[in-house]
Amino acid sequence: MIILGIDPGTAALGYGIVERTGGRLRAIDYGCLETSPDLPMPERLLAIHSLVDELIALHDPAIVAVERLFFSKNAQTAMAVGQARGVVLLAAAQHGRPVREATPNEVKSAIAGYGAADKEQVQRMVQLVLGMSELPRPDDAADALAIAVCIANRVGQADRANACVVFGCA
Repeated sequence: MIILGIDPGTAALGYGIVERTGGRLRAIDYGCLETSPDLPMPERLLAIHSLVDELIALHDPAIVAVERLFFSKNAQTAMAVGQARGVVLLAAAQHGRPVREATPNEVKSAIAGYGAADKEQVQRMVQLVLGMSELPRPDDAADALAIAVCIANRVGQADRANACVVFGCA
């Protein structure tokens, strides 16, 4: 199963594609789209939509995993992140892909075992979990991979739980 993880933002949008094969996870692709603050917001959102649309068409993920919006002290930042999330959700819906969400604390807990883990801890754990030879950079891309891993593990747990209901597990 392939999962596209997105760390939404209008200045920088991180993406990470993870594949689960049995119990193993591996990174397929990751990166960051940066848009210029000099561009009008509609053009920045169009660039985000185009990237997500292209990633879905190229990698054919079964699920799009998106970081859930958390309340920010800066209302302007929260609005921009919300707009980026909306564009990502639109692209997923256009491709008929289900969306799964997790808060930043849920992602950090799932990947590092600690909801207040810092960026470096998240990067190191993503590197370890995905067997990567180097730290995933930039931070936004590492966060997107972490979101994809978090959701991949949730889906894997649900699959195992459903198998137990159907086949009976000890």
